[in-house]
Amino acid sequence: MSTHELYVNPPSGAGREIPATGDARFSWEYDLADTGRERLLALYQKGKDKQWDGARRIDWDLEVDPYDPLGTPDEALALHGTRHWAKLTEKDRGELRRHYAAWNFSQFLHGEQGAMVCAARIVESAPDLDAKFYSATQTMDEARHAEIYGRFLHDKVGMLYPINDDLQTLLDDTLRDSRWDMPYLGMQVLIEGLALAAFGMIRDTTDKPLPKQILAYVMQDEARHVAFGRMALRDHYKQLTDAELREREEFVIEGCHLMRDRLRGVEVLENFGVPRKEAEEYSERSEFLHLFRKLLFSRIVPCVKDIGLWGERLQRAYLDMGVLDLGDSSLDLLMSQDEEIAERLDAERFAAEERARVAEVAEAVRDGAAAE
Repeated sequence: MSTHELYVNPPSGAGREIPATGDARFSWEYDLADTGRERLLALYQKGKDKQWDGARRIDWDLEVDPYDPLGTPDEALALHGTRHWAKLTEKDRGELRRHYAAWNFSQFLHGEQGAMVCAARIVESAPDLDAKFYSATQTMDEARHAEIYGRFLHDKVGMLYPINDDLQTLLDDTLRDSRWDMPYLGMQVLIEGLALAAFGMIRDTTDKPLPKQILAYVMQDEARHVAFGRMALRDHYKQLTDAELREREEFVIEGCHLMRDRLRGVEVLENFGVPRKEAEEYSERSEFLHLFRKLLFSRIVPCVKDIGLWGERLQRAYLDMGVLDLGDSSLDLLMSQDEEIAERLDAERFAAEERARVAEVAEAVRDGAAAE
């Protein structure tokens, strides 16, 4: 079935064209061992070692209830407890859960396609070959993520939403900028930070095994991507003037405002007959949204500080958002936890499969002995 037939609201056109500017850069230095950037080369090696096949690593035979795809509590839905909620039948509430899951995973899907394009741009524009090599592995990662989210929406939910306006704006701004470091800043720091917060919140609250697998494995990749952005930008930003740093801080401030307003799901409520202004009010009162925003900035603020964007105006903006204190959070700890969760999930799954195989063999032996 065509994806366009599954959209709740039709997307604009068959696709989107964003005029791109910037130089394609070649490097003639191929002795990467002599670059002095061992950490980046180690990350490239890890990017190669950690490639995986979404068609095989994920258990697509797991059943998903399309009317409760994520198993998140109803209290997390912005409409819960309102006059509109009271009017919904149980069937309507199942449909609302389906729409929310479709909306969330659709934004993940669109964001992953944007990440794939941005990673390809980094391959094109980065001045150093080691950065190009790593970005090539990331481009493959993002293609795999888009494939997986698209399959989940097509096969398990049967519904998609168009890209959110705020996410589209941030992607447009990132891709239109001609400076080579902007895809790093827009994608590796801001959009990947947003994705990790959203993925992690659902990963840690869902009781459904299939979405938990998808999110855990994707987050394992994303942790490497953020580490790459930090390495590349930290070195580059040490060389910039105060004026150049202020330009990038302005970009971060605008991007953070866009992301703070992004994951409200107002489009879902509008599809259930809630006027937009009222839908925005419900979303802003949601404790779930407030918690998500806190988690969102716990990934982004320490990364921004780490790469050297920590001017007075940026700190004031974070103070106004109530997230300045998150600058001291341990990003490395969060990333190592993402890695551990994926590896633990693999170990548990493979151990269960091995136990099932042993039981199957034992049963066959018993059956054979009984037949003698």
